[in-house]
Amino acid sequence: MESLEVELDRAQDLDVGELADAIESIGFECTRCGACCTASEGHDPSDSRPRADDDEDPHTATAFPDEVRELQAATGSDWRDVARPMPYGLAEGPDGPEGETFEWALQTDACGDCTFYEESDGEGRCTVHDDRPLICETYPFSVALGGTSQPMGEAVDEAGLVRAHECEGLGRDISRADAEDLARALKKRAIRELEEAIGVRDNYDPVETGTGEVVVYDSEGPKAPDGTPR
Repeated sequence: MESLEVELDRAQDLDVGELADAIESIGFECTRCGACCTASEGHDPSDSRPRADDDEDPHTATAFPDEVRELQAATGSDWRDVARPMPYGLAEGPDGPEGETFEWALQTDACGDCTFYEESDGEGRCTVHDDRPLICETYPFSVALGGTSQPMGEAVDEAGLVRAHECEGLGRDISRADAEDLARALKKRAIRELEEAIGVRDNYDPVETGTGEVVVYDSEGPKAPDGTPR
């Protein structure tokens, strides 16, 4: 496996035009169905991650620490209103999730949907669209580099280094300008994900967790669920 630094170099060398070509060849138009912002159906009973109910997984979208702060500034919200500890790695204790995990996910509502999602007349809307995290801005695409995330399961289509994940908007016509905008955001995301991974590795400083405690490790070090340093 290549080092994260080597993959970061590859990400920085990505050609936006080639990424746009790949996106154009796959095709995409957002239908505002809301599937990428809401809880997913078909929970695996062997999966112990916290979930909204017995049939759905809560929406899980990664947000970098600086993206959480940007959303805080845009909405005037507390850290906990914007982000929650990534559920993977946490166990369900007597008083709720406990243990240690890496990175942050956007906060969800009681139904497991993204807290910034709202629906009207069958169409979904992101209430923080201009400030949404890069993973939301680039969905349903990802870049096939080690150290970068692959959202919402396995790819259903790919072209070059670009992978497309399940979405009803795939296969639709996309303008060259929109493909290039998406390609630039996709490159930016790939770089940021690798920079964050390197930061997590370099700043990882294990701390003890007691019963009922959660510690989140991000590129800035260990934090409590409210975003304060541990």
